Amino acid sequence: MNRGTTRRTVLTGAAALGAAAALPLTPTAARAHAAEAAGDAAALRSRWHTLLTGGPGLDLTDPQIAATVARIGRAATTSVTGLDPARTDGLFPDLTGTTVSNHVTTSFKRLATAATAWAVPGTPQYGDTALRDLLLAGLDWMLTNRYGPAHARFDNDWDWEIGSALALNDATVLLHDALGAERLARIDTAVRHYTPDPNLWRADRQIATGANRVWISTVVAVNAVLRDDGDDLVRVRDALSDVEGSGANSVLAFNDTSAAAEGTGEGFYSDGSFLQHYKHPYNGGYGKELLGNLSRLLNLLAGTAWTVTDPDLDNVRHWVDDGFDPLIARGDVMASVCGREIARPSKQGHVSAQTVIEAVVRLIPGFPGETADRFTALVKQWIAEDTYRDFLAATDLATLVAARRIIASPVPPRGPLVTHKQHPRMDKAAHHRPSFALGISAYSSRIYNYESIQNENLHAWHLSDGMVLLYTDDLGHYSEDYWPTVDPARLPGTTVIAGRPADAAGQRTTSLSDWAGGAALPGTTLGAYGMELRAAGSSLHGLKSWFCLDDVIACVGSGITADAGTAETVVENRKLRDPQAALLVNGTAVPAGTGWSDRIDEVRWLHLAGTGGYVFPRRATVNGLREERTATWREINLKYGTDVPVTRPYLTLWQDHGAAPDGAGYFWLQAPAASAERTRLWSAAPPVEPVADSTAVHAVRRCADGLLAANFWTAGTAQDLTSDGPASVLVRPEGRTVTVSLSDPTQLRSSVVLDLARRGLSVVTADPGIGVSATATGIRITADTAGRHGETLTLTLKWS
Repeated sequence: MNRGTTRRTVLTGAAALGAAAALPLTPTAARAHAAEAAGDAAALRSRWHTLLTGGPGLDLTDPQIAATVARIGRAATTSVTGLDPARTDGLFPDLTGTTVSNHVTTSFKRLATAATAWAVPGTPQYGDTALRDLLLAGLDWMLTNRYGPAHARFDNDWDWEIGSALALNDATVLLHDALGAERLARIDTAVRHYTPDPNLWRADRQIATGANRVWISTVVAVNAVLRDDGDDLVRVRDALSDVEGSGANSVLAFNDTSAAAEGTGEGFYSDGSFLQHYKHPYNGGYGKELLGNLSRLLNLLAGTAWTVTDPDLDNVRHWVDDGFDPLIARGDVMASVCGREIARPSKQGHVSAQTVIEAVVRLIPGFPGETADRFTALVKQWIAEDTYRDFLAATDLATLVAARRIIASPVPPRGPLVTHKQHPRMDKAAHHRPSFALGISAYSSRIYNYESIQNENLHAWHLSDGMVLLYTDDLGHYSEDYWPTVDPARLPGTTVIAGRPADAAGQRTTSLSDWAGGAALPGTTLGAYGMELRAAGSSLHGLKSWFCLDDVIACVGSGITADAGTAETVVENRKLRDPQAALLVNGTAVPAGTGWSDRIDEVRWLHLAGTGGYVFPRRATVNGLREERTATWREINLKYGTDVPVTRPYLTLWQDHGAAPDGAGYFWLQAPAASAERTRLWSAAPPVEPVADSTAVHAVRRCADGLLAANFWTAGTAQDLTSDGPASVLVRPEGRTVTVSLSDPTQLRSSVVLDLARRGLSVVTADPGIGVSATATGIRITADTAGRHGETLTLTLKWS
């Protein structure tokens, strides 16, 4: 193979991370790895073949391997149903469109699925000559009638340059020895017609960014292996670091700490946020695809002349720790960072987390030592705690073999995640406790509210209007047709104007407000979070806070105002695992049958069996509704939806602020996973008390230790804490120390100045940029927040 003479001219360094990244998926492959010549195209093709098939030496008598092989065979049987190269309108009877590009991609995917079964020993299709000939004829049909230089592209560039090309490359690797030189040349010409450059994509040759750059690079890399072209592998390696663009669109660098800050802003940030399509949070969509495909590329190139040596490859460790782990709740990736994929029926049921786990499994050999042990512990935990979806029964053969070795290793599982993590770069927060997890979704002038393109995700209007998703031991809650059947006008936690906007109304909109974010106390599950809501498409305005204090979340709203329409704040909207789940109101059960609805006054506490409790320290009027909701996936996704009606039971609870409200508000304590008895006791003696709920400041105090949590919308005072302007603050006394955490959620202030009216305090430790001085009543804390992008700063004080 021609290795080429090109060398990097921008990036230097010899990080050894990639050198060990090839995943020895089977003992046979592990022994063979050392003998592979770096420039041997056949050896690299064999690596990709192993990723697709599990490689040689599979123990077909092993029950799990046998079950996976059988699943591959069944998938192939389904994929070739209707395949007829004699047709003139389409290779498959249901994929005849010439205006919908995913018909082309799906056709190639079906051929690749069948080719996988043909190449995997033990399937009914293994080595079958009739199937081989049918697949070759199918490839010929696609090259003659749909894909290549003679055919004009239509609809979505992604299908032509990425989706179809990836599937065609895979089929080519699997069928390689049966294709013949002429057919291989046609395939090469077709793929390179659409995807010639790992740096550019789309018909107008735009700079490829984020996941698209990795996808494009993967297409070019496998094509280069098939052509025995080392020069293109150099270009692929360098494209990951964007050598041609001086690093501006590197997929390995953090966007906020390198030359990548001069690029489009798409990709990972140092706080774990991932953005794609400029300002859409997308860890669970494009982010997971970037991680998955990058792990495959690293595997392909490891130990060769094209090993990735960019020092920024080390950032992948932080992607996993900060960008994926906090956003996975027992196998479910939080929907607030999955973009329009939530509207695809194929992406429910913890499928997104499977992609993440598979990627980390592939990464482990390339990060030896402490990181490998940490990733091993993490993978073992992820696989074990997801009792809804059996990862080992759903993954591919290569990952199955590798994952079973990981599970058998002496490294213990990490254990349940207990943390409070905020992502200021994408206006999201995640709160993990031993018995539940909570995801909060906001948006601001920096972040879009939701994405609805390609006729997908048509009803996600309120996905970032303060949506709060609760993850409990009901692991299938957001699976099993949640997104088409939930009332999209009443997503939990949101404050909205009642009614249903037009499909995709307001998508890709930033807020007029800068205030979204919060502060977190390091090493605890204590956090303050909030947003100034300025709703897209209406005059609705309001201030919303969530004070996450271990097992209690204090929900505060004020200043809820609108010129027209009825405003509502949704306490809960739950798909019921048990349609008869008991709802207690002040200790009395309401009717359990479908169709119950009521407006309940003087509510002190609510408890929903299987979900948890809600305490209203100030008695409130709450509306309740039990209903069976029927919908189709097509209603929210014209492109990938189905027309089969699905019905699911729901319980919805909300507070009605009335028509054209002026300064309305709310306050309740959410106690996820709490028993009815604990909820009742907390209603009698609330563990958290309101301190302020004005349009200047929201604040609460925890009774047990005096912790004060506050969100300042403007300059204001909350008991003994005063801020000179917008800020989020936590003040926690503990013995003879007081810890203060603060941030600027607007991300615009050069400094935050706090006055704490407590005498006798001196500094123990302080983050860089924090200064403390004495005042007549206590101390003044001045924090340099310029360029911090909402990051939390912390100092610890002690009583003298």
